[in-house]
Amino acid sequence: MTTVSPSLEVQRKTPLWKKLGRVPWTWRITIGYLTVMLFIPVVAMFLKASTEPPARFWAIATSDIALATYNVTFVTAIFAALLNGVFGTLIAWVLVRYDFPFKRVIDATVDLPFALPTSVAGLTLATVYSNNGWIGSLLAPLGIQISFSRTGVAVAMIFISLPFIVRTVQPVLQEMEHEIEEAAWCLGASQWQTFWKVILPPLFPTILTGVALGFSRAVGEYGSTVIISSNTPYQDLIAPVLIFQRLEQYDYSGATVIGIVLLSISLVLLLAINFLQAWARRYDS
Repeated sequence: MTTVSPSLEVQRKTPLWKKLGRVPWTWRITIGYLTVMLFIPVVAMFLKASTEPPARFWAIATSDIALATYNVTFVTAIFAALLNGVFGTLIAWVLVRYDFPFKRVIDATVDLPFALPTSVAGLTLATVYSNNGWIGSLLAPLGIQISFSRTGVAVAMIFISLPFIVRTVQPVLQEMEHEIEEAAWCLGASQWQTFWKVILPPLFPTILTGVALGFSRAVGEYGSTVIISSNTPYQDLIAPVLIFQRLEQYDYSGATVIGIVLLSISLVLLLAINFLQAWARRYDS
């Protein structure tokens, strides 16, 4: 015969409203804020998409134009995030490890995509990289077109996601101890071996975090990409623009279906990146 401890018996008899009353206010505020700002909108989007029959939901989600926009959006966003993962880490390294003239100006300029309206960024990039622009005019004789093409979408995504990688990696680099590198050098390690075996392992999870943030920002970008691209289906039309086009046609449920697909794919990719982060931390430990 099993006996129940008095404390457990008291907990079972305690009304639910009294248990909730013991929850700290910080938890209540956090749960309430997340419910209003995150959970309810996501649930509402799923409920709106569920108004479509399963057959029509599948037809909208897997239509030719939708699949083409997924390809442009996610492949280009992954490319931009990985490229920024390399160069963003390099920029953070230079800003942390070197002193040079106008360092503060360059450091502040990295945050420019945060403050700059995306439409202004798109207009600026489209002007600079057009065939008559400062950079586009140099590439046009080589047959390279950036503005109003898929390459322009990649440039816009790289521009708006760069600060996420730099600002994620920079604090970790500042906290790394130089004595560890000096110890590796004293043991005969080269600079490349020191970077690969001493610096990169603890830095790798942070780089993955920055890449995940940059990827998420690139997938949801609309203001700059809609200006620098031609928005041509099967070429450089991205999913957020397709959603806006569906809304202009008063196809609210169809736009919601595309949004659900974007949300689901982004969630799966972010979970995969988080799994890699956890694996990297276990490997490092």
